[in-house]
Amino acid sequence: YQAKMDFALKLGYAGDQIQAVLNKLGADALINDVLAELVRLGNKSESEGQSTASSTSSTLVPRGPCPKEIASPELSLEDEVVDNSDNLRPIVIDGSNVAMSHGNKEGFSCRGIQLAVDWFLEKGHKDITVFVPAWRKEQSRPDAPITDQEILRKLEKEKILVFTPSRRVQGRRVVCYDDRFIVKLAFDSDGIIVSNDNYRDLQNEKPEWKKFIEERLLMYSFVNDKFMPPDDPLGRHGPSLENFLRKRPVIPEHKKQPCPYGKKCTYGHKCKYYHPERANQPQRSVADELRISAKL
Repeated sequence: YQAKMDFALKLGYAGDQIQAVLNKLGADALINDVLAELVRLGNKSESEGQSTASSTSSTLVPRGPCPKEIASPELSLEDEVVDNSDNLRPIVIDGSNVAMSHGNKEGFSCRGIQLAVDWFLEKGHKDITVFVPAWRKEQSRPDAPITDQEILRKLEKEKILVFTPSRRVQGRRVVCYDDRFIVKLAFDSDGIIVSNDNYRDLQNEKPEWKKFIEERLLMYSFVNDKFMPPDDPLGRHGPSLENFLRKRPVIPEHKKQPCPYGKKCTYGHKCKYYHPERANQPQRSVADELRISAKL
C-alpha cells in the first residue's frame, strides 16, 4: 500500500486522490489499475472544472482586451520608456562648419547657425552649445565676409553660443583650436557633435576620442534655408535619427523591418529583424530551445 502511495505521489497526484483510489480498488490492486483509475479521476475533475468555468463565464460581462494587450509592441515599448527632454543627448554644434556650409563656403553665414539651433530646439533639446572663434565678432572683411552677425550676439545672450578665445600678439592673431573645445565638451557630456568635419587630427590624439567621433558625429545638409540631418546617421544598419539623439531608445529600430523568414527563422534573439510572434516571449534560437528541453 505504501509503495503504491509513494509511486503515485512521485508522479504528481494528490495524496487524498491516491488514498481514495486505493480504498476503492484495495491494497492488492495492480499498479497499472491504480494509475488507470487516477487518470480517469483526473480527466473527470478537469471536465467538471471546465463546465464550472463555462457556467461562471456566462454570468460575467464580456469585455474586450485592454489597450495594452492590443497595442503593437512598438507602442507598448514607447509607453514603457518615458520620453522627455532628460532623455535627449546634449548637442554641441561646430559653429564655423555650419556657418560656412550655409554660406556655400564663400562666407560665414550666421543665419545657418540659427537654423541649426532652431531645428534642435523644435525637437525638444535644451542643452545646446555652439562654438565659434572669438575673432568672428570683429567687423566683416572682404577676405572673410560675415552675414547676419547680430545673431551671434543674440545666441550668446541666450547662453547657447560660446566664443573660443583668441588674442593679438604684436599685431598677429593667436587663435585657440576651437575643434578641440567641441570634441572635448561633447565627449565629457556624452553628447552629439554636429559637423561635417571628421576631426581626423583629433582622432589620432586619443583613442577614446576616435571611437566617440565615429559613433557620435551627426552630419547634415542645407537645402536653401532648411537644415537637414540624415535619418540614418550611422548608415543603413545603424540607429534611426530619433534614437541617435536619445540616451535610451524609444522607437524600436526593427519595427519597419519584419523578418523575411518569419516563424521559420532560426536566429532567435540574435535576429536583427522584427518578429511579431515573439513579442511576449523570450527570443531563443532553435539550438537554445533544444538545449533547454534536453535539460528538462
